[in-house]
Amino acid sequence: MKKTLLYSALVAFLVTGTTLGVFSWFQQGSNRTVKIEHIDGNPAKSIGWTVDKNGEAVPLDFTGVAEKVVNAVVHIKSTQAVSARQDAPNSFRQLPDPFREFFGNPEDSPFFRFENPHGNGPQLRVGTGSGVIINKDGYIVTNNHVVADAEDLEVTLYDNRTFKASVIGTDPSTDLALIQVKGKDLPTLPLVNSDDVKVGEWVLAVGNPLGLNSTVTAGIVSAKARNINILREQYAVESFIQTDAAINPGNSGGALVNLQGGLVGINTAIASPTGTYAGYGFAVPANIVSKVVEDLLQYGVVQRGVLGVMIRSVDGNLAQEKGLDVTKGAYVDSLLVNSAAAAAGIQPGDVVVEVEGKAIHSSPELQEMIARYRPGDKVMVKVDREGKEKSFEVVLNNRQGSTALVEKPEQKDAISMLGAEFETLSSDAARKLDIEGGVKVTKLFAGKLRKYTDMREGFIITKVDGRAVNNVQELAQALEGKNGGVMLEGIYEDIPGVRYYAFGMQ
Repeated sequence: MKKTLLYSALVAFLVTGTTLGVFSWFQQGSNRTVKIEHIDGNPAKSIGWTVDKNGEAVPLDFTGVAEKVVNAVVHIKSTQAVSARQDAPNSFRQLPDPFREFFGNPEDSPFFRFENPHGNGPQLRVGTGSGVIINKDGYIVTNNHVVADAEDLEVTLYDNRTFKASVIGTDPSTDLALIQVKGKDLPTLPLVNSDDVKVGEWVLAVGNPLGLNSTVTAGIVSAKARNINILREQYAVESFIQTDAAINPGNSGGALVNLQGGLVGINTAIASPTGTYAGYGFAVPANIVSKVVEDLLQYGVVQRGVLGVMIRSVDGNLAQEKGLDVTKGAYVDSLLVNSAAAAAGIQPGDVVVEVEGKAIHSSPELQEMIARYRPGDKVMVKVDREGKEKSFEVVLNNRQGSTALVEKPEQKDAISMLGAEFETLSSDAARKLDIEGGVKVTKLFAGKLRKYTDMREGFIITKVDGRAVNNVQELAQALEGKNGGVMLEGIYEDIPGVRYYAFGMQ
C-alpha cells in the first residue's frame, strides 16, 4: 500500500468559523528534553526530564495526566447490516486507504467480525473506534468514518459501563461526528485552544487501538496545519496536527491531549506503508472540533462560511515563478462565482498573509481559520499585493453564494428514502407464488436500497423485520419511525428461495 502523504497543489476553498465558548488556556513552558543515564551499582535506566519556565529540570511524568484523561475516552462499536453479496460504494473496501488502515480491516482484524445468521441473508459488519466525552450531557466527539452508515452504536466507558448511542450530527468535510449517550456521572475532557499548541510540545494519544482498550502513548507535536489529501469531500477542511505519538487502527476518534489534560485534537488518520504505526498520526485541531460541535448542536448542520477563492501554499518555487515578494502565505489563483473575496476587493495574484490578526503561512492554515466562521460573518483579511500589504473586510458567503445561514435538510419520509417505486402484488400473482401477499419493487433509483444492497428490480417484499406486509401502505407503516437497521425479507419470481436485504435508516 502506498504511503499516504499526498498534497493538493490547488484546493477549492470554502470554510467557516467562531469557536465554541471559552477555551481553557495554559502557558506552555520550554519543552527541551534531557536524557540522563544513571550508571551505578543498579541496572541502568533512562529517565526523561523537561525544563520548566524557570529553567529548572523536572521529571517528565505522564502518570498524572494519563489517569486524568483515560476515563473520558470511550470505546465505540458500530454495527452495519449488509446483504451477503454487498459491495456497496461506502463499503470498507471503498474507504480511502488511510481510513481503511486506521479503522482496521474487518477481514483481518480481531476487532471486526462478520455474522450471517440466515445463510445467504444479511451480514453484520462490526467495527470499532474511539470517542471523547466532552460534557456531562453525554455528548461524544468521534470521527465521521467511525459512525457513518451504522445502524447501531454501542459505547463502552473506561469503567465498563455500556450505553447505546444516537447520532446528533456529522460533518464529512472535517471527518467529525457528534453522538450522545444518556448516563450519569460521566467523565469529560475540556477542549483547549489548539492555536496555543506548539511544535515540539509533548502530547498523549488516548484510544482503543488494535482491540486494546484505554491505551495511552506519548510523543510530540511534529507539525501543524498538515494537509494530507485524505478527505474525499469537495469542500474538505484539512489542517491536521501531526504527532509521532503511536497511533494504530482503532484510535479513530480518540483524544490527543496536552500535559495539562486538555483536548487539543481528535485523532483521525495515520501515514503508514503497513497499516499500523509508522511514525506519524494526524488529529483534527480542537478549534475546528469546537466549531463543528457548536453548529451541530445549535443548527443541526455545520455552517460553513465561504471565502470563494482557489488557493495554493506559497513556497520558494511559486514565489520565484510568480515574482512574489513573500515566501509564505496562501496564493490566490482565481476567484469563484459569487466570491465573497472578490466582492471585498481581493484579486487573483494576491497572497493572503493574515486573517483576523493571525499570520497565515499556508493554504491549510487559511482553510482552518476561515473554517471558524459562518456565512454572514465579517473577517479582516490582509494580503500582499506586489510587495504592498492591503487589508479587506470580507463578508463570508455560504456555498450557494449568499450570506444566509444554511437550514437543516428536511427528513424524507421512510419509504421515499429507499429510492424505489413499489406496487402491491395482485392476489392472483400472490396465489401463483404461494404467498399471502407482498409489495413488488418495480423500479430502483438513488436511495438506500441501491446504495447498501444488491437488490434487483422485481424483488417482492413479504416482511419487514419479521412483520408481514401485503401492500404498499403496510410497507410504509412498517418502515415509519425506523432509525436503525432494517431487514427486508422476500422472494424473486424467477429465483427459488427466500432472500434477505439489510440496511440502515439513519
